[in-house]
Amino acid sequence: MSEPRIPTIDLRPWLSGDAEERAAIARTVDDALQRAGFLLVTGHGVDPALRARIRAAARTFFLLPEAVKQTYAAKVGGRGWLGPGAEANGYAEGTPTPPDLKESLTFATHEPFDDPVVNAEWYAPNVWPAQVPELRALCEEYLERMAELERRLLSLLGEALGLEPDFFSRHMDHPTYGFNINWYPGTDVVGAPRPGQFRIGPHTDFGTVTVLDRQAGKGGLQVHTDDGGWQDAPYDPEAFTINIGDLLARWTGDRWRSGRHRVLPPPADAPAEELMSLVYFGECTPGTRVESVPAPVGRVAYEPVDSHVYLREKLNSITVE
Repeated sequence: MSEPRIPTIDLRPWLSGDAEERAAIARTVDDALQRAGFLLVTGHGVDPALRARIRAAARTFFLLPEAVKQTYAAKVGGRGWLGPGAEANGYAEGTPTPPDLKESLTFATHEPFDDPVVNAEWYAPNVWPAQVPELRALCEEYLERMAELERRLLSLLGEALGLEPDFFSRHMDHPTYGFNINWYPGTDVVGAPRPGQFRIGPHTDFGTVTVLDRQAGKGGLQVHTDDGGWQDAPYDPEAFTINIGDLLARWTGDRWRSGRHRVLPPPADAPAEELMSLVYFGECTPGTRVESVPAPVGRVAYEPVDSHVYLREKLNSITVE
C-alpha cells in the first residue's frame, strides 16, 4: 500500500522566500490537499514549551474526581468539560459507533459578537476550572498563536488555489474558532473498548482549517485515503498536523478533500497508553456565505450555505443524547 501523500511544509520559505520558492510550496499544498486533505507544518514559531505546559495543566484537571469535573460539564459545541460518552464522531459521516473513548476541555473565542442572537449561540463565555488557575493564561496565549498561524495558512491556501491571498482570510475577521484539549486515557480509566469503539470515531472535521498538536502512540491518529485505506498518520514532534474541514472542501468545490481520520482505541499490547491532543478548529465569521469556487478550480458546484447554520447541523449530529 502506498503511503498517504502528507508532505511537510516549512512555513519559513513561504513567509520570506522568493516567488519561485513560494510557487513550489503552493503546488505542493494543492497536491496534498487534493489527495488526503492533510499537511504537516513546521517553521510555525509556536513554542513547544507552551504546548507542554498546557498538557500538564490539563492533565491535572482530567485527574480530578468526576464529581468535581461535572461542575464544568458542557454540551457539544459549548464551553467546559465533555465527559466520557458525550460524543460519537462517526455519526457525522453516517458511521454508527459506540461513544468515543475520550474526555475534553473545550474553549473558544472570548471576544463577543455585535449581534446578540449570534453572540448567545456562538460566543458563550469560557468556563475555566478554578482548580487549575494557570490553564486560562496558557490557553489564551496559545489561541493567540493559533489565530496568527491560521491567518498565514489561509493566505497560503488562497494562493495555492490561484486566488487572492485574502480569498479565505477576509471572512475571518471575527471567527468562532474552537479549541479542544482531548485526553485519551488507558483502559484503566475507560475500560476495554467495545467492538467498533474508538478514541475518536471515523469522521471529517466540520469547518475550515484544523491545527492539531498531537502525540505519537499506538492508539493514535490514522488518516484515510482512497489509494491507501487507513494508515497511521506521519508524526513529527516539531510539526503541527493540518487538515481542512467540510466547509472549506465545499468552498473549493471539492477540489480539496476534507481529511477523513480517526483515533484508534487503547491498544491491546499497551492498554495503559495515555495521549493528549491540542486541537484548534478554525472557523469563519458567523453569517459567512460559503459558495463553491467555480470551474476550472472547483469540481462540484454546491448550493451556497450559511457557514454557521451548516456548522450547527454538524455539531448536533455527533452529540450523544
